[in-house]
Amino acid sequence: MSSQNKMIKKILLYLILIFSSYSQAQTVGGGVFIGVPQGDFKSNVNNLGYGFEVHGTLWSPSAERPVSVGLNVGYLVYGMKTERRPFSLTIPEVGVDVTRTNSLANMHLLVQVNPFGGTIQPYIEGLFGGAYIFTNTDIKSDYKNEKIASTVNYDDFTWSYGAGAGLLFQLKKDLGDVSVLFLDLKARYIYGSEAQYLTETGIVINPANSQVYYYPKKSRTDLLSFQIGVVAYIN
Repeated sequence: MSSQNKMIKKILLYLILIFSSYSQAQTVGGGVFIGVPQGDFKSNVNNLGYGFEVHGTLWSPSAERPVSVGLNVGYLVYGMKTERRPFSLTIPEVGVDVTRTNSLANMHLLVQVNPFGGTIQPYIEGLFGGAYIFTNTDIKSDYKNEKIASTVNYDDFTWSYGAGAGLLFQLKKDLGDVSVLFLDLKARYIYGSEAQYLTETGIVINPANSQVYYYPKKSRTDLLSFQIGVVAYIN
């Protein structure tokens, strides 16, 4: 996993450098979304996820140049469970909150096609990249809800690609460096390769000896998402 994470970081840094050096008008956007697992992923998870994404393109699409390329980064929570437990076997009278979160963080090369102008603009897009799927546990105290400890219990990497379609609704124009601000409504279908991951019931602890047992699932990680957000065309 370490070599894959290093590769992802290098790609991200390279794309950020490209964005920062590009002089033409760009777009930036982001939003929140609901994720609906599909196929075997749905059979194992069987609940809705939620998350957010941010994206940008190297230039603003137009009738003369309708195809733009950029980067999309997202984060999804597909499961969460909080339990009240004793701080330790030797100090059972002190309780802490133990929260286990199942997450998926992805990064995709983004290609958008938008040949339309006007106040309402339909568009389509394609994505290719990968995702880091992981489960982490946080321990928090009662005092100011401070985090005492945190660890990653299980993780894996999956390649992914997909397509989406959406509508841009113009909200404002000529806002300083922002030439146009849009409301963005979209849907995406992401095909994820096979990965091993934990669900909300994937960790079992034996209270007698505090032994931890992991029960990972293995399947493709396909996901359908519905998103609302904003997009700004930057001068």
